Amino acid sequence: MGRFTLLALLVPALAAFAAPVPSKRAAFSFALQSYDQFQISDGVAGTAEAEANAVFVDPFPADLTTVDATSLANLGTMREAAESAETDSFDPQIAAASGADAAALQVGKIKNKVLKLTGEVQQIKIKIAQATAAGQDTSSLETDLATEQTKLTTNIATDVKSAGATSKGVA
Repeated sequence: MGRFTLLALLVPALAAFAAPVPSKRAAFSFALQSYDQFQISDGVAGTAEAEANAVFVDPFPADLTTVDATSLANLGTMREAAESAETDSFDPQIAAASGADAAALQVGKIKNKVLKLTGEVQQIKIKIAQATAAGQDTSSLETDLATEQTKLTTNIATDVKSAGATSKGVA
């Protein structure tokens, strides 16, 4: 009977060690910022990839399945702000400028394109990770990722070719 008493005491204690560990970590949160808070166009060319990654990639966890819906929406809103800066601000200001000012704005526009596309690529990667985890088809997302990654690679190369050139952002 002593053995059964000991066993009755040990089984619940050992069961606590065997309890399942939650498989999901806490959801990650990415704060919404205004364009002027995260833009990378001022300065010089050549480091747009690292600067864009600091905004849209580095803050995120390795496990993209933990990114919450609000963070994904914030990422999309910020990417859209970078896109709007390109079409609504850079393009008209470049058209109206000349000489060194126009050149600096063009370099800034390329850095902004790297920013915008880095946000787009990150957004698609998160959607792919979450769809894969949910057992959903990702073929359309994979196609979108390949397209946007090609554009990003092209604009990074353009930025690197202009390394050291003055870059001007838009207000």
